[in-house]
Amino acid sequence: MRLYAIGDIHGQREMLRAAHSRIEADRAACGDADAPLIHLGDHTDRGPDSRGVIDDLLAGMGAGRPWRSIRGNHDQLFLDFLSVPDADDPRFGKADWWLQPNLGGDTTLGSYGVEVTADYDFFQLQAQARAAVPEAHVRFLDTLPLTYETPDLFCVHAGVRPGVPFDRQKKEDLIWIREDFLWDERDHGKLVVHGHTPADVPENHGNRVDLDTGAGYGRPLTAAVFEGRNVWVLTDDGRVPLPPV
Repeated sequence: MRLYAIGDIHGQREMLRAAHSRIEADRAACGDADAPLIHLGDHTDRGPDSRGVIDDLLAGMGAGRPWRSIRGNHDQLFLDFLSVPDADDPRFGKADWWLQPNLGGDTTLGSYGVEVTADYDFFQLQAQARAAVPEAHVRFLDTLPLTYETPDLFCVHAGVRPGVPFDRQKKEDLIWIREDFLWDERDHGKLVVHGHTPADVPENHGNRVDLDTGAGYGRPLTAAVFEGRNVWVLTDDGRVPLPPV
């Protein structure tokens, strides 16, 4: 089975369009218009046009393209910011933290025309955002699944808790885990395809493939194609094998 995947987008609409073009070129070369394309989460934050990213994804899905998106921790932070009712909600701390420049919530809100000032009032800002963010975008965030599976692949944003069956994984691990997953060398039963942890280049560790190459920091956005557990990175010149190391 063939599957396409794109790493963390982080508001980089033009990079996303270029990645889609590389995938369409590969589809044409192999005559496969129906293979699923999985966006590995973190559609928003840091980059300049989170709104445009979601607009493009909704348009493509609405046109019947075989596109899927899964939930990243930044998508969850955005959703929590929009939905947390008061400061007593346990999500409030992370929702407020999301507004700090290093997290990128300010650029996401900026793409909707909402400015985050140094002296912002959380709930006034939230009210402005609720008025500015289209309901279709909220629904997109709220219905993002946590995983996507094939017979050979387990696609997830951050990773999995090693030794725990896929159907018993916790949401917190699926969108946030790092070290306990990254340093574990055991086979997980399927090749885990993930983002979340930026790498200088795409990495194939045999048991997992990391496709987050730092688009949120202005570095390239990676698109890849999988056939079984074999993987190639898609470039403007075609496929480049990504063997296990």
